[in-house]
Amino acid sequence: MGNDVQIKSRGELQAMRAAGLVVADTLARVSAAAVPGATTADLDALAEATIRGAGAVPSFLGYHGFPGSICTSVNAEVVHGIPGPGTVLGEGDLLSVDCGAILDGWHGDAAVTVSVGTPAPGDTELSAACRAAMWAGIAEVRPGNRLGDVSHAIEAEARRHRTPAGEGFGIVEDYGGHGIGTEMHMEPFLPNLGRPGTGPRLREGLVLAVEPMLTAGDAETEELDDEWTVVTADGARAAHWEHTVAVTDSGPWVLTAPENTDS
Repeated sequence: MGNDVQIKSRGELQAMRAAGLVVADTLARVSAAAVPGATTADLDALAEATIRGAGAVPSFLGYHGFPGSICTSVNAEVVHGIPGPGTVLGEGDLLSVDCGAILDGWHGDAAVTVSVGTPAPGDTELSAACRAAMWAGIAEVRPGNRLGDVSHAIEAEARRHRTPAGEGFGIVEDYGGHGIGTEMHMEPFLPNLGRPGTGPRLREGLVLAVEPMLTAGDAETEELDDEWTVVTADGARAAHWEHTVAVTDSGPWVLTAPENTDS
């Protein structure tokens, strides 16, 4: 690892865990409120109130000018969707929610994908594949492993899954995970495709945001004119799952998992 990579002490990891729990609680509340008829602005207001109510600050609000406290990406939107009153959730929509919080100077960052009402055909398989790819990558966040081991695990698990029609999922290449700590985006960049045994070695105290994004079609993406929202080029639906994970001598510590659970 280079000098620009931040290594945390045990106490600093515990502080990041506190920030991670704020994110976990926020995502749980927002997911429960993602029902037909709700707007993404409603979800954004709930997220901001939850984060501030815990004594934290939304990481995303104002970040390079981003106008929301969470990213709400619907259906063909992959990441960085802007919440607004004009986006009304409907039955069968697929919603990815990305959330970040700063508590005492430390960041937590996580994302979930949820179906609004009854899942549309194929959405359950898409989201499950993305979530499984995330957990496969998390399992490799261990001292002595290389960054490429994490990337390869994400890719290999994603490729193992199939749509109901038996086709593979698209793995988004242009966006990926990252180091995190006193800033939301830090070195190193974590690709969602890679070769095992390559890249820098992982050290105890490093914290990574592990975040695959899968599509139900082609992996190519485009950015909309709002200069934020990333969509699939072919209009296929997309899923996004993320956790903040620390490298420890006892294995991966998922800092944004709800207390006493793996999620």
